[in-house]
Amino acid sequence: MTSSLSVNGNRLWQSLMDLAQIGATPKGGNCRLALTALDGQGRDLVTGWMRDAGLTVRVDQVGNIFARRAGRNDALPPVMTGSHIDTQPTGGKFDGCYGVLAGLEVMRTLNDAGVQTEAPLEVAIWTNEEGSRFVPVMMGSGVFAGKFPLETALSARDAKGIAVRDELQAIGYAGPDPVGGRPVDAYFEAHIEQGPILEHEEKVIGVVTGSLGLRWYDVTVTGMEMHAGPTPMGIRRDALFAASYLLQAVVNIANANQPHGRGTVGEIHAHPGSRNVIPGQVRFTTDLRHEDEATLTRMDAAWRDACREIAEKHGVTVDVKDVQYFRPTPFDPDLVDKVRQGAAQRGLAAMNIVTGAGHDAVYMAAVAPTAMIFVPCKDGISHNEIEDAQPGHLEAGCNVLLDAMVARANSPR
Repeated sequence: MTSSLSVNGNRLWQSLMDLAQIGATPKGGNCRLALTALDGQGRDLVTGWMRDAGLTVRVDQVGNIFARRAGRNDALPPVMTGSHIDTQPTGGKFDGCYGVLAGLEVMRTLNDAGVQTEAPLEVAIWTNEEGSRFVPVMMGSGVFAGKFPLETALSARDAKGIAVRDELQAIGYAGPDPVGGRPVDAYFEAHIEQGPILEHEEKVIGVVTGSLGLRWYDVTVTGMEMHAGPTPMGIRRDALFAASYLLQAVVNIANANQPHGRGTVGEIHAHPGSRNVIPGQVRFTTDLRHEDEATLTRMDAAWRDACREIAEKHGVTVDVKDVQYFRPTPFDPDLVDKVRQGAAQRGLAAMNIVTGAGHDAVYMAAVAPTAMIFVPCKDGISHNEIEDAQPGHLEAGCNVLLDAMVARANSPR
């Protein structure tokens, strides 16, 4: 093990603060949308640091960046870590950026100590993880893992009609390397939790055992628009009144499947949107999540049953369109155990946790053994300019990453 080695927490923190100057916002956050000029500047800064650390930097055709530190047996598949540096329009300084710069700090620490691992190590910067400018979300890792074709990514356009391929050229990151199709021995990703659990439980390290699966739906409730005054209550086909019961059903289904059930209605529109017209149509989104596939399937069935029952009771129609399905993703038990052991050997308070957010690690789990390391963020706030994390927690998570990567890279093949 490498517990005799420790990362330089001050250097890690300073790197995070330096990157945060690019696209800084008045409230202390970041706006560095994928493939903008600011994203290009961020990439230039970090790849400069990577080259200064003696890493070999390569870029693939979707703009993913890979910085490699040679191993004693450089023919072995790499042990990889990484994340993203693109942000939300009102994003924070740590989401994604921590995972990339923690990986870089691992490399710098090994350089300082003159330690070479048996297998090579790599740090990845994945393109357009956030999906706030271009869809699909988690674009770079998705193409790498074969989740969708390269052309789907390159032809994606933003709200102004600008294509990914053109913006990659504009910022100088339309790389020559094929995307994916090469072996990766293991993938680790360090990340702020983006939720309140670790802070509430007073734990420093979240040992991430897997990700919640999700089902997204677009729902349309159709009744009949009628005048709000002359129409008696008993003969109304009020789409919004019926929808109000469906909104409660979403939450009730999640509450019935704790601790990992989640149910959210994030968007709702009533038509025609006039104060003296009974709504004739309501459209809303539904998001159901759970870590267990069988349970998520039962939640899906309960949701469809609720839609049928409420439609019949209220004299409306309810159309449910399936939008997206991500299966729950259990992470690799051996890698998860390496994270757990690293935390224990350093005396860090740790607990098992699942991730409810999408991460590049979820796609990478399809092509390589994968695990994640969470550290707390203040009040569980993320995707927000006030996103914050303690330097000591970030350093602790980076030390666990160091131990886990070296242990895996030196493990017998």
